[in-house]
Amino acid sequence: MATQTPARSFSAYQKGVIALLAVIQFTVVLDFMVMSPLGDMLMKSMNFNAVQFASAVSAYAFSAGVSGLLAAGFADKYDRKKLLLIFYVGFIIGTLFCGLATSFPLLLVGRIVTGLFGGVLGAVSMAIVTDLFSFSQRGRVMGFVQMSFAVSQVAGIPIGLYLANLFNWHAPFLMIVGFSLVTTVFIFSFLKPVTGHIKQRVNQNVFSHLKKTIGNKSYQLPFITTALLSIGGFMLMPFSTPFIINNVRISQLQLPVIYIIMGICSMIALPLIGKLSDKIGKLPTFFIGSILAAFMIVIYTNLIPVPLWEVIVISSLMFAGVMSRVIPATALMTAVPEIEDRGAFMSINSSLQQIAGGVASVIAGWVIVQQPNGKLLHFDTLGYMCIGLMVACGFCMYLINGQILRKAYAKQETQELKIEMVA
Repeated sequence: MATQTPARSFSAYQKGVIALLAVIQFTVVLDFMVMSPLGDMLMKSMNFNAVQFASAVSAYAFSAGVSGLLAAGFADKYDRKKLLLIFYVGFIIGTLFCGLATSFPLLLVGRIVTGLFGGVLGAVSMAIVTDLFSFSQRGRVMGFVQMSFAVSQVAGIPIGLYLANLFNWHAPFLMIVGFSLVTTVFIFSFLKPVTGHIKQRVNQNVFSHLKKTIGNKSYQLPFITTALLSIGGFMLMPFSTPFIINNVRISQLQLPVIYIIMGICSMIALPLIGKLSDKIGKLPTFFIGSILAAFMIVIYTNLIPVPLWEVIVISSLMFAGVMSRVIPATALMTAVPEIEDRGAFMSINSSLQQIAGGVASVIAGWVIVQQPNGKLLHFDTLGYMCIGLMVACGFCMYLINGQILRKAYAKQETQELKIEMVA
């Protein structure tokens, strides 16, 4: 396990940065996640089939992946605050386009534009976290930032579903636009320039920097692991709501209850997971989460019509398991890149994450078959595929943890040698 140093408390400014990044992540997550609960409504109101809906979901992921690769070359060249503002404004424009779309092609274009800008925001945010917080703090930081998932379930998705039921499916996207505009004001007025990485950067053009980062052998296993982690994490998401509605017989009006209670449970669990990963180690927490997630996925993907409370309990435990993997894995990954490569590494990592999510959605669309009555077939097959990927990820994370340990020991030995030479 990577060495755990005593956890430091956060300054007032750091707390503000955590809150701001969590809000940014909330809007981006909500924009992506709202497609799943709207899935049944979209498929029926616009006559989407499973392949078309999977295409609409994956369009965001693929465009986000492309933009992440394009941004990687210059991610370490400029002030991270400016990059955050530019891409957040683009994200708002893309979401507005989705909210105004009236056909499948227009919605597809809107998702592509949103992905081009929104896909880079996570990478920029993670680079800021790495710049402003020590490794011993990052588990807790990720626990709070990832609470955006929980808040989106407690407030964002239920309100979005309420508006969609009250008006139409366009309303949730327009709600996100309004909230994001307010967030933009806070980014501009509160966040200080983040430029420390520029001093460490070797003067080279963007293509050389991108090539150097991709070609770094110590980064290649983390990149592969991110892709595997994302494929497993996204594979169930696009068809979870159609499965719950058509197979488990939960009504559209009951969905907000599920998301609210799951969100409340997550708001309690995620900070605890972050603290646990800082206290006992990122790798042990990841393994614990993997075991829980695998067990609950088997139960979830084989559900038959059951009472609402059972669906809530099973869904909440499964989500807790999944996030117990995401939080320590993300925190561990921040220790991989050197300071001059952080932005590029995070951009490429985010790009692979998004592309892998798109691949997962496409695979899910190929595997799932929807019967005329709406019932989904082979959802359990997706679950078993996810578990297989979890096993592969566990092995990769073990190797990455060892890689980080060796780097930490090498740096410690170098520092001790310098001290001896001075003495």
